[in-house]
Amino acid sequence: MLSLGAISYSLLQSLVAPALPDIQEATGASASAVSWILTSYLLAASVATPILGRLGDIHGKERVLFWVLVALAVGTLLSAVASSLPLLIAGRVIQGAAGGIFPLAFAILRDEFPRERVAGAIGMMSSLLGIGGGLGVVLAGVIVDNLSYHWLFWIPLVAIVLSAALTWRYIPESPVRAPGRINWTGAVLLSAGLSLLLLGVSQASTWGWGSPKTLAMIVVAVLVLIAWVRNETRTDEPLVDMRMMRIRGVWTTNVAALMVGVGLYTSFILIPQFVQEPTSTGYGFGSSVTAAGVFLLPSTIAMLVVGQFTGPIERRFGARASLIAGCVVTAVAYGMLAVAHTEHWEIYVASGLLGVGLGLSFAALANLIVVAVRQDQTGIATGMNTVMRTIGGAVGAQLAGTLLAGGVVAATGLPSEGAYTAGFLMCGGALVVAVLVSFGIPTRARVRAGIPVAAD
Repeated sequence: MLSLGAISYSLLQSLVAPALPDIQEATGASASAVSWILTSYLLAASVATPILGRLGDIHGKERVLFWVLVALAVGTLLSAVASSLPLLIAGRVIQGAAGGIFPLAFAILRDEFPRERVAGAIGMMSSLLGIGGGLGVVLAGVIVDNLSYHWLFWIPLVAIVLSAALTWRYIPESPVRAPGRINWTGAVLLSAGLSLLLLGVSQASTWGWGSPKTLAMIVVAVLVLIAWVRNETRTDEPLVDMRMMRIRGVWTTNVAALMVGVGLYTSFILIPQFVQEPTSTGYGFGSSVTAAGVFLLPSTIAMLVVGQFTGPIERRFGARASLIAGCVVTAVAYGMLAVAHTEHWEIYVASGLLGVGLGLSFAALANLIVVAVRQDQTGIATGMNTVMRTIGGAVGAQLAGTLLAGGVVAATGLPSEGAYTAGFLMCGGALVVAVLVSFGIPTRARVRAGIPVAAD
């Protein structure tokens, strides 16, 4: 039941991206305006996810999850019936605000499952973020080619409504609560800081990374986030306990999540765009939108398969080893894409390796956070980790866009092969950083020896 809601949300995250040209034509919007369909979703998800995780810790995860699914259904319905861009963006904002599904689901699994099944269940749930994202790219072309863009929302809406009904009827309310209230000053500061940061990053490829607008927005965002940290450390009931964020097992895992986010979300952009480039470029395959999505199918299948085995893998080797292995495999996949991308099979093999690596990494990230914090902190801690992945994805996507824009060949108006190679290497480099950071995460033996609630 939790998986049904999670896969619906993650589908909506990427399902729209390949259909943006069709939506632009149908609504008569400009290219810059239609990009807000993605940006608004990203901003709402980043702002709402940690707050909803904290609300679940305080008021009950099942109750909050149900209303989050109701909001997701409302936003999806609004998007499905929208024929104008402002209404569609409003629906996307409501959809993005449902990002709390994942931290709430992690917390419910930790509260309800037998201890020996928690790692596998959380691993499978976490991998759905990547599975749904890849599947969305695969299905988007098929839906838009045969139906209208409205069906990008009608189809997930059925699963969302069913998930909400099943959650209301069958998922028990969590017995674990964190007494307290929301620090709304902290919530406003965090929301403003994240919004400014992500808005600056998401517009960087348009404005330029060195433009005054981009730099000003990022600097103001940093100042607001510093003010948020000061507020959190001085209040008796913080939104995010800064002592928790200083735990070595938490901050190192969050940095790794930032780098892994670069690897996941950038693949949804680089690979389909690369294979859609015309054969006249000397490197592209001239694929259609539908055929381009198929190149990500091995990645989606691999993540689904790996997700089934994350429990035994982590019980045998530990979550840190799983994260390191996943990041290494993902870095190898990007290295292969950088040096071997002239044949279809090479893209398929690299895509499969991406799925294996990202499946292991995503499952491990959630479990590392869970074992590092108290049970009543699960929602907010995993919510912040999810936000770090989102920020990583936004930064990676914009850096890739900048590299492609900077590598446009004047004669064709298309990116050069070297621009794509630089994009693949950039992603591989991010995963190498994730490997190095992951070695600083406490091992399972040390966590069990006693440091889940104190700085290491």
